[in-house]
Amino acid sequence: MTNSLWGRLDDVAGDAGYDDHPPRMGFFTDTSVCIGCKACEVACKEWNQVPDDGYLLTGMSYDNTGALGASTWRHVAFVEKSLDVSTVDLGLPAMGPPEGQGQATESGDNGIRWLMSSDVCKHCTHAACLDVCPTGALFRTEFGTVVVQPDVCNGCGYCVPACPYGVIDQRKEDGRVFKCTLCYDRLKDGETPACAQACPTESIQYGEVSELRQRAANRVHELHEKGVDVARLYGADPDDGVGGDGAFFLLLDEPEVYGLPPDPVVTTRDLGSMWRHVGAAAATLVGIGVASFVGRRR
Repeated sequence: MTNSLWGRLDDVAGDAGYDDHPPRMGFFTDTSVCIGCKACEVACKEWNQVPDDGYLLTGMSYDNTGALGASTWRHVAFVEKSLDVSTVDLGLPAMGPPEGQGQATESGDNGIRWLMSSDVCKHCTHAACLDVCPTGALFRTEFGTVVVQPDVCNGCGYCVPACPYGVIDQRKEDGRVFKCTLCYDRLKDGETPACAQACPTESIQYGEVSELRQRAANRVHELHEKGVDVARLYGADPDDGVGGDGAFFLLLDEPEVYGLPPDPVVTTRDLGSMWRHVGAAAATLVGIGVASFVGRRR
């Protein structure tokens, strides 16, 4: 199966060569109802037999895993923000987790708001990791998701800098890369991915991407009607730099606050023109070399 750089949002599997395939499946993560319980992290590790990564508390945050990595395929971020005037204007109290406005707690005279978000591989429409993988270890499934085959990965690491979200990571032991598979084995059996199955608040929702996008738009409208004007979608726009994501989010602040790039782009978008320029340069050098050789013979 080959990756189509400019595939269609809902038919990435068809563009990858699957003639008869199910609908594109993915995640919609509603951070407004995330309580930071990390049940999704635990479920992911247990089902996929992902090794633990220490579970060390640094004393600086409740976020003990820190970031996505080869041994953390789901990462619940705890983003701490001071409550300011604009937050008060939105009706966010100093204590309690009101629906759609994140978790809040009090800290001295100034409150601290916790923005919690369960991050994961975005399963991009235009997946640069597929473009650069030389062994076919990364492939597009019939569900439109992107999966790594560890037994095929040679540890070259080309996919690591190719990912615009910094999701893919190598294990130090052998250099092979790992990331979320959207529980491909469970999908083939008609089951829900482990993280979504374990989420007690339905912050992580699994389903057909087209239906999830509509559900997400309705949720944003609902929050706006309640006065939560900061609510916005991230990764759901098919016109963004990666053609939209198979895993997208409802955020309560700017993407940078959650450690997400504000304007992600497929890193291989200029690959074709780059090779054309390389070819032209190589042809020019060959021509100069031949002319020089002929000139010396004369």
